[in-house]
Amino acid sequence: MSGAGGEGQTAPSATPAGSPEARANAGAADRSVAQIRADIGLQQRELSSSMESLRRRVSELSDWRRQVREHRTELIAGAAIAGFVIGGVVAILRKR
Repeated sequence: MSGAGGEGQTAPSATPAGSPEARANAGAADRSVAQIRADIGLQQRELSSSMESLRRRVSELSDWRRQVREHRTELIAGAAIAGFVIGGVVAILRKR
């Protein structure tokens, strides 16, 4: 181990070995044009897949009819609680 300050030492990389950052930092001079194009194509496919997955998830979450079907019990319980709270507030205000 060397002394304090750590001069001459490089910090270990915090990025995973297969991540785009690690691949980009691997040195463009060590990669052929074909490898770079293949990497770009892979990243485009991954992005396209991620975007499609995100679109499906947003569509699912914004479908309020489906949400009502899937969470009927919770909605009924919430409506009952809200009714009791509103009724209690009205009853208190009428007593004044």
